[in-house]
Amino acid sequence: MILQGRFLRMLPIALLLFVGCAFSACVDNGSKSAETPGSGAQDQPESGEGTEETPSNAGRAQTILAGMTLEEKVGQMFFVRCRKDTAVADIAQFHPAGFILFGSDIKGQTKESLTAVIQSYQSASSIGLFIGVDEEGGSIVRVSKYREFRESPFPSPQELYSKGGFDLITSDTKEKSALLKGLGFNVNLAPVCDVSDNPSDYIYDRTFGTSAAETAQYVKTVVTAMNESEIGAVLKHFPGYGSNLDTHKGIAVDNSSYESFLTRNFLPFQSGIQAGAESVMVSHTIVTSMDESLPASLSPNVNKILRQQLNFTGVIMTDDLSMKAIEDSIGVEEAAELAVAAGNNLLISTHFDVQIPAVLSAVKEGRIPAKTIDDSVLKILEWKLHLGIIS
Repeated sequence: MILQGRFLRMLPIALLLFVGCAFSACVDNGSKSAETPGSGAQDQPESGEGTEETPSNAGRAQTILAGMTLEEKVGQMFFVRCRKDTAVADIAQFHPAGFILFGSDIKGQTKESLTAVIQSYQSASSIGLFIGVDEEGGSIVRVSKYREFRESPFPSPQELYSKGGFDLITSDTKEKSALLKGLGFNVNLAPVCDVSDNPSDYIYDRTFGTSAAETAQYVKTVVTAMNESEIGAVLKHFPGYGSNLDTHKGIAVDNSSYESFLTRNFLPFQSGIQAGAESVMVSHTIVTSMDESLPASLSPNVNKILRQQLNFTGVIMTDDLSMKAIEDSIGVEEAAELAVAAGNNLLISTHFDVQIPAVLSAVKEGRIPAKTIDDSVLKILEWKLHLGIIS
């Protein structure tokens, strides 16, 4: 196919090396502060009081990285769909950063049994796992749709705001986060930052459903409440779906001007970043004003915009690399290699059993620099340390 040819032309060594070096330059300036919300002068020892300095998260991440094998490092770049029948074996073989659970993993469980299952995954991993879920509220509720966990599903952002404004959104986010944390989840793949005020848009029901400015305030409110609850937030789906088609079903192309992204679509993401979100998910939409042929998730230029235009220094993750927008255009192995080369730190994957070996081979054969892997894993480890996943 024509589009597949465009993708495969992006694989020469020169581009991969260039992107790896360019991405490394961005990462070198992206270390997170070790301070946590609320730390300040009152936490400092009094003059003359002798204390041992606590290593920063960046320093601790470096120490952990130094003890990891290449196989462990590459595995740490994959946030994978949980295969519950082989989950513990997958941890031993592939060393993933974490598992994402879906409704099928939760159906039939009780609070006690699900907590025990998640704990068994954590116990099997030498490095604490991200345990993630999509609990947006409204149409996407993997946990609260089951009455064993909540009397009724969490409402959508639009419903919450219509009933109680931002105060209700704050209390709802805290209740949601408390439920998830109590079960063992530490990352909620939310909030949705896409701007849509047209009910006919695919993404509309999952959005705040109004202007960019009001959506930005919504995102700030949710991220602030999630941070206070110590649940990892993921801003999605950069650079913004808008009126585009569903990339779960095929390729979506956005011909909007770059100016429209600067003045509209980027605003909620900027708000979430400023509120302290540690991760941004990139969609598979082809945004022609940023890259004429590659989906955003595989585009070095989209990654560069997120780093330089929005000044984001945290973890960039792809949407699931097994979605049809990717599978219909390029093989899953090549997609994983391109995603890493583009500068993504964390790859959501269903076919991780073939994608992890593909990236590992690319590093061993010199198509992806080892430093690119190290820089990404450092960001992932720092996020885990910040969330308390690694003690």
